[in-house]
Amino acid sequence: MEPITSDLLLRAYGEGLFPMAPDEQSDELEWFCPQERGIIPLETPALPRRLMRTVMAGQYRLCSDEDFDGMMQACARLTPFRPETWISGRIRQLYGELHRLGHAHSVEVRDRESGALLGGLYGVSLHGAFFGESMVSHVRDASKIALVHLMAALRQGGYGLLDTQYVTPHLASLGCVGVPFAAYRQQLAAAMQQPARWPGDVSLAALGPELEAMVQGSAGRAER
Repeated sequence: MEPITSDLLLRAYGEGLFPMAPDEQSDELEWFCPQERGIIPLETPALPRRLMRTVMAGQYRLCSDEDFDGMMQACARLTPFRPETWISGRIRQLYGELHRLGHAHSVEVRDRESGALLGGLYGVSLHGAFFGESMVSHVRDASKIALVHLMAALRQGGYGLLDTQYVTPHLASLGCVGVPFAAYRQQLAAAMQQPARWPGDVSLAALGPELEAMVQGSAGRAER
């Protein structure tokens, strides 16, 4: 069996596969290819108005790649609500290498004063596709706020596909939908031909005038 390297990982993502570890202690990796794939359409993002008001309030500091490994550690940390994880030391090593190669990024939500990590997400970037891997919140809505900024970053950078792997209730509330794998493969193939660039500074204006108008309308109602 071919050893799993960063190069093999990228080739696998380009074909629609991704790995997970059986548990946090294992050095083994298992390949997954869901026949219904979760995606968040970037052309017409469907985001709750309450969440957008929270995002626009600017309560937290948003940054990208400030501490990628720290973001992975936060996603892997066990809690009473998450007693096990697939993010093993081997996973962290491989994705840390992808990050150093410019193919993995984090979006981090931090306290404005202390800089403490309050939540966020990380994933893999390949041509015009971004593959979300994991997200975490230590305060309400932190992972959702990070996802809004991720969507803005992807639109700003010219990406065409945001892959969430699976559809969960949490992601469905943010516009995630399930598509058959055959349809997903078509979208993936198109994204592999699409040039894109991870932006250094994310502008929420990239979410589009329709969302800007929605936020302004919500803010106006809140003031009255």
